[in-house]
Amino acid sequence: MLEISPRKVVHIIFQAREKNWAEAELHAFIDALNEDEQASLVAIAWIGRETYEPEDLEEAIEMAKMEATTPTADYLTGMPLLPDYLEDGLERLGVDVTDEEEDFL
Repeated sequence: MLEISPRKVVHIIFQAREKNWAEAELHAFIDALNEDEQASLVAIAWIGRETYEPEDLEEAIEMAKMEATTPTADYLTGMPLLPDYLEDGLERLGVDVTDEEEDFL
């Protein structure tokens, strides 16, 4: 079960997609998430890049917690396709990203 709201994930997607996105703001937003939210966020990215399947969400979350040796914000912002991975991950988990984006805006 996801421990982060789709709205927060969409917020991160928007921040990461801004052409001249302020990395400090994105880092601060991710750093402010609790451990469970951060692990869920990493798991969503992993599912989006097809490292894990949607049915393996719980396993991906646990692995994200166990392998958290780098700050989550540093790890995620180091992914060149982060917004795409997050969007694809949400979609693979059955979350309608278009509806979430409309609600966010």
